[in-house]
Amino acid sequence: MSIWFGEPSLEWANARDDTMIRAIGIEITEATEHSLKGRMPVDHRTRQPGGVLHGGASVALAETLASWGATLTVDASKFYCVGMEINANHVRPVAEGWVYGEATPLTRGRTTQVWDIRITDAAGKLVCISRCTMAVLAKPSEY
Repeated sequence: MSIWFGEPSLEWANARDDTMIRAIGIEITEATEHSLKGRMPVDHRTRQPGGVLHGGASVALAETLASWGATLTVDASKFYCVGMEINANHVRPVAEGWVYGEATPLTRGRTTQVWDIRITDAAGKLVCISRCTMAVLAKPSEY
């Protein structure tokens, strides 16, 4: 049974031109039955001065996947999701190419969700492990 509310629109998620997601090249690539996947380039936008992937860029990818994942599991006409907390452990440097993230919900409650995000390199080796807590908020009344 799929975790998504309706059919997830990856085109909608990727079409947001006015965000950091676009500025650093993050792409949402796939919605499986139980996870959301994406990728990010390791280039001049995402490297630290030492020449490897910046930890903050990894966290941006992790929170992007958790945020879109949470958003796509609720009724967007009634709710919206925002990050409450995120942590990350950076375990392997990457100097070039792409990193790939997969976000899987650990729990999807009425008011909070917790997502596990694993970021790997092109060889499938773990680069970063992250956990993100999302708040599920009711949209304000239109009256």
